[in-house]
Formats: sequence, structure tokens, C-alpha cells
Amino acid sequence: MRAALAGRRSEAPRWVAPWQPEPLVVAVPVLRAGDVVGAAVTISPTTELRQRVAWWWALVAGGALVAVVVCTLLTSRLARWVLRPVHDLDAVAHDIAQGRFDARVGDAGGPPELRRLTTSFNDMADAVQTSWQRQRSFVSDASHQLRNPLSALLLRQQALEMDLPPELREDWASAQEEGRRLHRVLDELLALATAEQSVSPPAEISLGDLVDERIASWQPAAGQRGIGLERTGADDVRGFADPTALGSALDAVLDNAIKFSPEGGRVVVDVGTSDEDAVITVLDEGPGLAADELDRIGNRFWRSPRHQNVEGSGLGVSIAKALLASFGGALEARNRERRGLAVAVRVPVPPDQRLTSR
Repeated sequence: MRAALAGRRSEAPRWVAPWQPEPLVVAVPVLRAGDVVGAAVTISPTTELRQRVAWWWALVAGGALVAVVVCTLLTSRLARWVLRPVHDLDAVAHDIAQGRFDARVGDAGGPPELRRLTTSFNDMADAVQTSWQRQRSFVSDASHQLRNPLSALLLRQQALEMDLPPELREDWASAQEEGRRLHRVLDELLALATAEQSVSPPAEISLGDLVDERIASWQPAAGQRGIGLERTGADDVRGFADPTALGSALDAVLDNAIKFSPEGGRVVVDVGTSDEDAVITVLDEGPGLAADELDRIGNRFWRSPRHQNVEGSGLGVSIAKALLASFGGALEARNRERRGLAVAVRVPVPPDQRLTSR
């Protein structure tokens, strides 16, 4: 009213919200001969207007919600259609990494680019499997084919012993030793080929019981050199592994620990856990390795230059690594603070314990 009496026309509001109950008030000045002599005021209820605004707002919001739901459903189905081949590729790649080389990706649909990728992946997996099988077959067949003539050669050498003059006996003994060494290498090559082909399913086992069993088996060998062999650590540690493969891998580690420990030394097998794995640690009192040699442990036929006079072929740790890898385990080595080597055999824990730890 004051604005209208001052000669200014009031402005109507640009919009009316449903939650505003005030009426719509408009004031207009009344002029006579150019002078303001009064004002005309209208007061209009906004109930119907607010109801119409609310209805239109609800209609727009409902339409937007329906559009969002429809777009979400369509996007979700489209994303699943696009990503399904990727999920299948990921699952099959994991299977192949675990040693199941016959796993393949089926026809999962998806865009043409991903279908072509699936076909290429299957072709690559076929090539890898074929190459792997040829390699394993070659090692196995070569070892088998060499063992028979080598055994015959060793027998003929033994038959010649009585006819050799004394001055040749030393050379004959060296030839016999080299033949036996070659025979051991062939046996370990066969063991390596068998280990790399191992596909036995892992199971939940007691690591303490398995370690006690292996220690009992190695006690006679350790006792011959006066080496103390004992176990420490927990008794209730569970692992998820192939017991045969894990036992054979642990045998290879214990063999090296006893072999390189000095007479009268001590080998300790500790059973414990880390953040994600169960760990069997074999501690010996041998000479250890140089820092640049630790990374080479497990390389086939590799032996430290300082240990060339020690019996062995350099395949034991390689076999242990292959056996552990068959069920997701691993082998690590480090030098102890004073003297000796610490070899850690890492074993996955059972799936239920993994979920609990997480």
C-alpha cells in the first residue's frame, strides 16, 4: 500500500511455491490529473495455484525419477553385456595362472571387439598349453630315454673294474662318480617335470603335523652328521595346500639345510603365521649366500661357486618352488644375522581364515 500511494506499482511474485500459504497481494496507484489520490488493492487466495504448482512439480519429479530408473536399468544391462566377456577373461586367466591350462573362455557375447579378444585369448591359451605340454614331454621323455643307456653304461663300467690295471682305477672311480651324478640329475629332472605338472587340488591341513612328520623322516640323515634337528613355533597353524607337494618341497629345503650345515650344527624348523600366509621357516647354520646370490636361488642348475664341491645338481630348490607354486605357495630366502640361511616356505591359509582376517 505504501508503495502504491507513493506512485509505484507493486510487482507480482515471479513464482509461487506450494509451501507458501500467503495470499497474492497486488497494489496499484489511482491517479487523477497526474496526482495519486489513492490505491487499488487485490488480495487473491493461492490455494488452487499452489495445488497446480505442486501437481506439476510432482509430475516433473515423477517423470525424472522414472527416467533415472529406466536409464539405470538400461545402463546396468548394457554394462553387464559389455563387461561379461571381461569378467570371463579374468576368471579364465586366474584359472590358467593356477595351473589349469585347459580353461577357456566360452561364447559370452558382448561387443565385436571383445568377442575378437576372447577368440584371440583362447588361441593364445591353446598355444601356451601346447608349448607347455611339449616342454614337459620333452624333459620327461629325454630323462627317461637317457636313464636306460646311462644305467647300462654304469653296469658295463662296473663289469670292467676287475680287468683294469691299478693305474686306471682312479680314473674309473671318477667316471663312475660322474655317471652317478648324471643319474641323479636325470632323476631330479623327472621330479621337476612331475612337479610342474602337479594339479592336485589343495586341502586344509595341519602344518605342525606335517612338519613333525618330515622332521622325523630326516632325523637319521641329520644324526649321521651330528646335526640337531628340531621344531619350534605354534602347533595349531592350518594351511591350504597339497600335502604331498608341500612335504616334497619341505624335503628339498631340509636336504639343503642339513647338507650345508657344519657337523654338530643345528637346524630349526619354525611354524608360524604372517599377515596373509602361514610360514614354515627353516633356519640352518651353513655359510649362507652373498647378497647378489639370494635372488638366484631357485634358478635351474644354479649353484653358488663356493658350493661346487658339495653333492647336488642345483635342481632341488627349483623343484620346491614348482611344487609350492602348484597350490599358490612361495619360497623366500635371506641370510641370518650371524651365520646361516633362513628359508621361508609360505603356504596359503584356508579360505575361511582369509575372510576372517579381512
